[in-house]
Amino acid sequence: MTKAVCHLCSTRIIMKIICIGRNYAEHAKELGNAIPTEPLFFLKPDSAVLAHRHPFYIPAWTQEVHHEVELLIRICRNGKAIQPEFAHRYFDALSLGIDFTARDVQAEAKAKGHPWEKAKAFDGSAVISKKWILTDSLDSGWESIPFHLNKNGAMVQSGCALDMIHHVHNLIAHVSQYMTLKMGDVIFTGTPSGVGMIEDGDVLEGFLNEESMFRVNVHGT
Repeated sequence: MTKAVCHLCSTRIIMKIICIGRNYAEHAKELGNAIPTEPLFFLKPDSAVLAHRHPFYIPAWTQEVHHEVELLIRICRNGKAIQPEFAHRYFDALSLGIDFTARDVQAEAKAKGHPWEKAKAFDGSAVISKKWILTDSLDSGWESIPFHLNKNGAMVQSGCALDMIHHVHNLIAHVSQYMTLKMGDVIFTGTPSGVGMIEDGDVLEGFLNEESMFRVNVHGT
């Protein structure tokens, strides 16, 4: 498959990080969650981005951080109330990342009916690869491109866009009904099943179409 890879320079501004929850049926089932009838989304601040080649430090206030590997899309133009049939015009590249989640903190917040940003939006909780594959360089069937996450050399998560409950075009359309999408926004499109706890000394490596996209060393507090 022909592809062109670009690298984000360190000075490029990420406008906002939009994360989709429960977008793979098997992942929703493994956590005992209902499958949503419409996309569920939340935000991470730019301070959540883990600096390139920096290790991830498990925060002292949580005992259970999980890895969630996700396919990323990059928004390339501003848009509001975008229709699904035009959504392909609003993203230009694919990449891979991790949504680190403090699962114990999230569970406590959910039990109390509280928002769970502190379990999802903390510093370093968003891994975003520096490599982006331009969609113009891909075949029309890019949704079948596989991705996976290795932990300490063993595959723990795998998936592709075809497995999503809500297609990328529908995600863009849905989110843009509520907030304007801007050039530089990044959408985390949801994680497949296989999420799990990380520990001091773990090494996480993400692959998109068998190409290594990131490698993260995990350190305890």
